[in-house]
Amino acid sequence: MTGRPAELFASHPVAATTTADDATAALSEVFLPVQVESADRSPAVRMHLNALRVGRITFGYMRFREAVRIRTAEPVEYHLDVPVQARMTARTAGGPALHGSEQTAGVFMPGRPVDLDCSDWFAQVAVMIPRQELQTELELLLDAPVSDPIEFDPAFALDTAGGRAVTQALRLVEDASGRSDGPLAHPLAVRALEQVVLHSLLLGQPHDHSAALAVPRGASGARSVSRAVELLRDDLARPWTVGELAAAACTSVRSLQEGFRRTLDTTPMAYLRRRRLERVREDLLTAAPDGVTVTEVATRWGFLHVSRFAGAYGERFGELPSETLRRARRS
Repeated sequence: MTGRPAELFASHPVAATTTADDATAALSEVFLPVQVESADRSPAVRMHLNALRVGRITFGYMRFREAVRIRTAEPVEYHLDVPVQARMTARTAGGPALHGSEQTAGVFMPGRPVDLDCSDWFAQVAVMIPRQELQTELELLLDAPVSDPIEFDPAFALDTAGGRAVTQALRLVEDASGRSDGPLAHPLAVRALEQVVLHSLLLGQPHDHSAALAVPRGASGARSVSRAVELLRDDLARPWTVGELAAAACTSVRSLQEGFRRTLDTTPMAYLRRRRLERVREDLLTAAPDGVTVTEVATRWGFLHVSRFAGAYGERFGELPSETLRRARRS
């Protein structure tokens, strides 16, 4: 972010502190447990903090008057720190120093505490991204399961195409945050903003799966969803579980569920239930006059609880299965 820094997320103020203890409490409440102290060890730490959540991602803007040291606990999530004024130096356990500025952000991984030394008048945007959300998004982009945590290069150059994409994503969130009737009021728009942020990071900053992402492939998660749909249609009566279906489609449960939600606006099990109901209806409509019963047809297609089945059938087709069968026999 270049030019004169502006206060971000101003319509979502959280704290204005004057002491190190208050700054510690505010940052720990919004992000993760930290310890804040002034560089000269005085009790005074004047900090202004704005923060909001967009879906499952936390965004914050913090500005300090005094030079401060911030020590974090072991993080559970991924953290992106984007300086917008002055400088900071970050050190993780066993890693080299990272010098953050308006040209260089920091990406910090789960499991590694960070020490930040921030100059006076330091300000930054901080983004906290749940590990599972980022991993699921990567699985959808790769159309393959990812078992290990994503390992990013910690220094993120903001003057690259990837850095500019992240900057643009943050501006989109900033613009949305100031409008009460804007995108943040609509769940689908919130999800779209989440994706913009996640994709800008996954595609813009090098990590241990970047080479795989560079290989051309179809739409995110579409192949695994297609495989799953084919498996279900070929064997509708099988007592599928989501885990079995994900394994057969060579993806993770979470990735498969997210892929179904995006592609078909449903879940794998809801899709299976709908297809089974349709096959039941076909069988009932073509039943011989002295043929099968509703229970026999329902059981054939995996419905073992007849009363629940009848309720689902009625909701789907607007009549009870017994009514369908009687109508078929009269025709």
